[in-house]
Amino acid sequence: MKIALDTDKCMGHARCHAMTPAAFDLDDEGYAVVTPAAATTSEDDLQNAAASCPEQAITVTPS
Repeated sequence: MKIALDTDKCMGHARCHAMTPAAFDLDDEGYAVVTPAAATTSEDDLQNAAASCPEQAITVTPS
């Protein structure tokens, strides 16, 4: 699966990190970044994290 994070849309709400901390970390300014562990995170968890983003900055698509 492919995980895309639009850093221009991310406002640092950190809901993705709260829901799936292994897949999303926060940079020094509090904005989300995708971690290498996201590749092994369940698609359901990633879809839930994407759905929780108020800015719709995360897109999860099947490979």
